[in-house]
Amino acid sequence: MLKQNLQLKLSQKLSPQQIQLMKLIQLPTQAFEQRLKEEMVENPALEGGKEDEYDYDQDEYGNDDYDEYDDYDNERIDADEINIDEYLSDDEIPGYKLQANNYSDDDEDRSLPFAATVSFHQSLLDQLNTFIMSEDEREIAEFLVGSIDDTGYIRRSIPDIVDDMAFTQGIYTDEATVEHVLHFIHQLDPAGVGARDLQECLLLQLMIKTPTTSIELDVKIIEDQFEAFTKKHYDKLLQKFDIQQDDLRRAIDEIEKLNPKPGGAYESNAKPIEHVVPDFGIKIVDGELELSLNGRNAPELHVSKDYQEMLQSYKESRQKSSQQKDAVQFIKQKLDSAKWFIDAIRQRQETLFVTMNAIMEYQKEYFLDGDEARLKPMILKDIADMVGLDISTVSRVANSKYVETPYGTKLIKDFFSEAMKNDQCEARSTISIKKILKSVISEEDKRKPLPDDKLADILKDRGYPIARRTIAKYREQLDIPVARMRKKI
Repeated sequence: MLKQNLQLKLSQKLSPQQIQLMKLIQLPTQAFEQRLKEEMVENPALEGGKEDEYDYDQDEYGNDDYDEYDDYDNERIDADEINIDEYLSDDEIPGYKLQANNYSDDDEDRSLPFAATVSFHQSLLDQLNTFIMSEDEREIAEFLVGSIDDTGYIRRSIPDIVDDMAFTQGIYTDEATVEHVLHFIHQLDPAGVGARDLQECLLLQLMIKTPTTSIELDVKIIEDQFEAFTKKHYDKLLQKFDIQQDDLRRAIDEIEKLNPKPGGAYESNAKPIEHVVPDFGIKIVDGELELSLNGRNAPELHVSKDYQEMLQSYKESRQKSSQQKDAVQFIKQKLDSAKWFIDAIRQRQETLFVTMNAIMEYQKEYFLDGDEARLKPMILKDIADMVGLDISTVSRVANSKYVETPYGTKLIKDFFSEAMKNDQCEARSTISIKKILKSVISEEDKRKPLPDDKLADILKDRGYPIARRTIAKYREQLDIPVARMRKKI
């Protein structure tokens, strides 16, 4: 049975402009500059920089009611219904010329030349030319070099490599031949390259060293007692080799000097150099904090004068053809888009500045002296309540943004932390508690490292009743291994 009823429902939806604004707020400085370039390419009505003659008043963009432009990209309005005067400006001095963003040419990003480097694998192939090999062996050697990962290891078994060469390269060989060619690979630089596991990598590096009593002991430890060495069972090693602690200490020191990732040096050189561009700057002037927004976040934009002249010509023409009306429709869309984009940038600047200013005031004690112990517990809701914005907006501001302080460039989201009460019911930031934990571990006796339960007792004595599992969580976040792995002889 069919029924008809009338239902009244309220729903809240974000407009496309609001969604785009949220995306702009989330972008860090470099990504924002790229987005700005893309918009200027897509919208010819939007221009950057200064203009000698009159231009569209930028301040108007923030005051216009955008309800009258809801037809953009959705509904076609007749050209005769467009109020041309709304898109023309009579101001002799446009608003953007009256603005100052404290950004000079000296702050521009300069392009730097980068040295061209030889890749890791190309270096290995070049070294193969110094060996005398048959044509078949050279093909196998080149395949083996191609199987080496960026850290310098061959992570595949010899049978798998033999099968892969047969199926993909048409190279038919056996395991013994591949093992023989692999010895050539092991002689390449850096030492240890082509190893199949860490144990073999360390042995290859030890083999090229001048034989000494300490080196011979190192080889025996890696060959025969590698598991005991990795788990730091030093008592077992002393008993197994019947040596003194000083001998074992010297052997371990020599092993620790070896490179566990032979390809690491090439890998770091091959990575593109990343420069962090701070979105904000905080300075201390006469004992007070001063916040500034990176000038690259405040570009000078205006509407193209050519587009305004097109509208003026259309307004003055007596006979309006269908082609002219279509052109006016296109111009109106581009002008609406340019007006909104300029206003969105202004809103982005205000949102970034207001939010960061609230964070600066909330963590004022830290920014004045740089002591992380003075960081207060702070969550997104604390800042959202201060500035009257949604929590998601504050999260977008803090995400991937950096602030330059007198104590270095910091990631903004690192200032946010949960609260934990001490024995006096005072709320302390988990960041400061982690700093105390790190200090306690750094001062421990490395011959008898403190387990997590002992660390919990020490922090409890200092006024922080923390469970052992919480200590383990903080230790992992600080990238500190368990007590057994921190042991030194």
